[in-house]
Amino acid sequence: MAKSKSKWGNRYTPEFKQQMVELVRAGRAPKQLSREFGCSYWSIQSWVKQADRDAGHGNGGLTSAERQELTRLKRENRQLKEEREILSKAAAWFAQESAPNTKRSTDS
Repeated sequence: MAKSKSKWGNRYTPEFKQQMVELVRAGRAPKQLSREFGCSYWSIQSWVKQADRDAGHGNGGLTSAERQELTRLKRENRQLKEEREILSKAAAWFAQESAPNTKRSTDS
């Protein structure tokens, strides 16, 4: 069995998942595969549903490519918000420092 242990449980290789999907599509029962290969029935069902979505046959849900794109966009959005916040604070600081009627901290 192709798996490794992580802090969230077992991690199966994409090849192993694909093999389970192909076996289910060939007529093998997920419960039987679960007992035979030592992975959960629910994991196998999830892999089959995701493979169906990726092939355009699923009803609802994101394909793997869409999920990756969503993750990338969320990360980019978070970074842009942080950058905007930094620029906003910098602009406010520079505006305060350059105001003509404001006593600067460098004045004695």
